[in-house]
Amino acid sequence: MYSKALLLAAMVAGSSAFAPAPAFSRASVVLASEPKIGAGGMADTRDPETKVDEDPRKSISASPSFEEYMKQREAEGN
Repeated sequence: MYSKALLLAAMVAGSSAFAPAPAFSRASVVLASEPKIGAGGMADTRDPETKVDEDPRKSISASPSFEEYMKQREAEGN
């Protein structure tokens, strides 16, 4: 009797390994209004604002506008 219960418990526990992963919860998404500094000390590059730092590795340079980018691509022949 005890071995049957143990076998049943092992089968139930083993079958949970093949269960599908839980669905993604959109409630876990956090929106920030301030620029974030990552673990490496780098500014979040999704922020289009330029950032000048004493350490040039942490600076974010200004990017060209979309029109300037398209003109540059056309000039390069791509």
